[in-house]
Amino acid sequence: MNYEHVLIWSAPAFVLLIIIEMIYYRLHPDENASGYSVRDTAASLTVGSGAAMVDVLYKAIALAGFVLLHELTPLRVEVTWVTFPLILLAQDFCYYWMHREHHLVRLLWAAHVVHHSSLKYNFSTAVRQPWTGLTSQLFFIPLVLAGVPPWAVLLCGGINMISQFWLHTDRIGRLPRPVERVFNTPANHRVHHASQGDYLDRNFGGILMIWDRMFGTYAEEAERPVYGLTKNIDTHNPLKVATHEYAALGRDLARADSWRDRLGHLVKRPGWQPGTPPSAPRTAASPLGNADEGAGSGPGL
Repeated sequence: MNYEHVLIWSAPAFVLLIIIEMIYYRLHPDENASGYSVRDTAASLTVGSGAAMVDVLYKAIALAGFVLLHELTPLRVEVTWVTFPLILLAQDFCYYWMHREHHLVRLLWAAHVVHHSSLKYNFSTAVRQPWTGLTSQLFFIPLVLAGVPPWAVLLCGGINMISQFWLHTDRIGRLPRPVERVFNTPANHRVHHASQGDYLDRNFGGILMIWDRMFGTYAEEAERPVYGLTKNIDTHNPLKVATHEYAALGRDLARADSWRDRLGHLVKRPGWQPGTPPSAPRTAASPLGNADEGAGSGPGL
């Protein structure tokens, strides 16, 4: 089994599905759906192509680090048809925390914001991925230290990401309630990509929604989502799409009056500024919402 094969073979399928959805929108227009635009789709595909190229390097670095750590731990997990589903479940649990922290820590958000920067929500949005995604792999180190072979960790990561492609569409409505409660679905993920306050920073799960229900970050789709960021970037330039939050972070660091404030800009939530009061503890009725630079809340991927 090789995780690279999973990703390579999925690329043509992604392109085909994007074309099919574009044709479907043309034949069956829906004024309430976000639809496609030429410039937005071109930006998503260009950013996604760049992400795919640099991801080869990141995966090589991650694999080397995972192999080293796997050699150091005395634990070993044999991958069988019985244990593999459990490994995938554990990977999805780690994915939840990785995704959540990439929304709540500004330095991590600077990478992840790319995926939320489109005002559209369609299959092309799924491939709008960051060019600086190495930090994501840090959250899967516990799996390696528990004895899971590095190739299995990366394979499960590929399966998790591929399984989220179909979530990025307005054309699939709500599925039966038991499915919506357990699994990530287009309705659940639309909430994650929405910019309304009650939807901000919700539904972080990859394959499953059970983690969000367990840790109080689940929200059900009610009102129609408004996609994008709470402060949109108003550009289709792929370079700006991929780097705009790093530029904004750099400006804030340059203006900061102390090292404490600089550290705050790096590790506190997006939108934090010196003098911002501490965030209230989150409850089921109070979203984690980012005050200024937050996600539309959410993808994926």
